[in-house]
Amino acid sequence: MKPVGRITLIGICVVDVLARPVEALPSGQGSDPLDQIKVTVAGTAAGTAIDLAHLGADATVVGAIGSDLLGDIMIESLRREGVDPRLTRKAGVQTSATILPIHPDGSRPAWHVAAANRELVSDDVPPDVLKGRDVVHYGGLTALPGLDGAPGVALLRTVRQNGAFITADCLGIKRRDTAELLESMLPEVDLFMPNRGEATTLANTDDVFAAARTLREMGAGSVLVTCDSAGCVISDKDGERSRPAFVAPVVDSTGCGDAFSAGVIVGIQEGKSLDDAVTFGLACAAVTLGQLGSVDGIRSHEATVKWMHEAEISSESLEMA
Repeated sequence: MKPVGRITLIGICVVDVLARPVEALPSGQGSDPLDQIKVTVAGTAAGTAIDLAHLGADATVVGAIGSDLLGDIMIESLRREGVDPRLTRKAGVQTSATILPIHPDGSRPAWHVAAANRELVSDDVPPDVLKGRDVVHYGGLTALPGLDGAPGVALLRTVRQNGAFITADCLGIKRRDTAELLESMLPEVDLFMPNRGEATTLANTDDVFAAARTLREMGAGSVLVTCDSAGCVISDKDGERSRPAFVAPVVDSTGCGDAFSAGVIVGIQEGKSLDDAVTFGLACAAVTLGQLGSVDGIRSHEATVKWMHEAEISSESLEMA
């Protein structure tokens, strides 16, 4: 399949250790049997990059890792999945990692070590990965202290001068001074894709439609707010509206947001309308929901399209107040 685009992803790279199903921690030094334990690459840059590669994109990921075994696993896993890893080894810190005990309902509490992700700086971004790209994705707005703010603005302006479409998302809200940060960075972003909790926190409102509108008014070209089983809210020049999710078996919600971002990016690169790209992104999120870990749900573009055409649309909907 011809690649659907040359895409660089800059930001969060994590090694996940997942186990399911976990209903409670064993007491004392006891042990309980599980169905699965898995180690995968994840994160708003690395995980999304693998999803994009599965969908046929030429993906390059830029991030920071430690000089440790977890870093080796990160590099080898990305290469096996067809992603070009342009990762900087950071001395004295470990590769970012998360332990995820997946509950029977698919929810995912976590223990996380941020570590190397916090050390990513502009000098770690090779100039060549910003040239000749169709899309550059900033994965982890507010979670990249070495890039967020002025360094990130300068980076994205260089990307814009090179003609790439710029997308961004979050990985939770990791700092309090978000108003100034968003005012500086969102005008450089063509498409911003936070989840509901992130969007309402950033916009200081419980109304997801108002949150999407507020973030667009702060400078983003368009805003997509994912709302789990309720689908997605869209805010662009045509106003606000919602798209429903797909019905899918629930195994693990890890990585569904990253899969959504990948699907939307591919849909846009294929020339789909924003609404249709969102629908494809929601299909990518749904197939990810049915597998343990963030990157094993999407196996190919063709398989995802086939699943989407056969799947049931959720009756749950979001309505504007």
